[in-house]
Amino acid sequence: MIQLQHVSYNYQRQEVLKDISLSFPIGQIIGIAGENGSGKSTLLKIIAGIQRPRKGTISLYDESLSRRHAADIAYLPDMDLFYSFYTTKELFTFYASQFSDFSIHKALEVANFLEVDVDVKLKKLSKGNRGRAKMAATLGRNTAYYVMDEPFSGLDPIVRESLIKGLIRYTNMEEQSIILSTHELHEVEPILDQLIVLKQGKVIAQDDLETIRFETNQDAVSWMKYVTKEKVN
Repeated sequence: MIQLQHVSYNYQRQEVLKDISLSFPIGQIIGIAGENGSGKSTLLKIIAGIQRPRKGTISLYDESLSRRHAADIAYLPDMDLFYSFYTTKELFTFYASQFSDFSIHKALEVANFLEVDVDVKLKKLSKGNRGRAKMAATLGRNTAYYVMDEPFSGLDPIVRESLIKGLIRYTNMEEQSIILSTHELHEVEPILDQLIVLKQGKVIAQDDLETIRFETNQDAVSWMKYVTKEKVN
């Protein structure tokens, strides 16, 4: 389990995250939502071990989490950070050279499911197909946690639906978890087990989707809007 205890993070003089305590168990799909600038990307980078908190602790399996835990966490950034001159197949070969848990066979299977032409250079793919290629590369790893920053951002509904189906099909929810930030709550809600809402660097709400639906009689989007409006500094 990933655990954060009283985590804060500053960028220059700005406090981006403020006293966050969360736990992320195995076997769940957990959504992180909030307004732009609420701290979602920074939180995911800390969970992935890419950035270190200024205060507080983050642990995985009761050990302090750092970059050396890359074998346990597969991180999908929100930006295109891949070499554009690679084909998708060459990207998979590169991943295999970097991560011992990477399966080229699985990545190719995911790419085929997502209908990605693996022999075309990434720079020649549409944004939607680059998103599919990134997803295939991430799911090609056999890790306990998939941490994904806005994996559906800017993509059309058909591509988003395809990626969501790929997530479900190629993740073993008995042994793995997905932590993702998203603005596309309406599409993602059916697969979420839990939703966390950030505002100005703070966790203002966290609940199971089942509880949200049956106790508040709201969908995830309505609930997020309500708690964001109600919570103040």
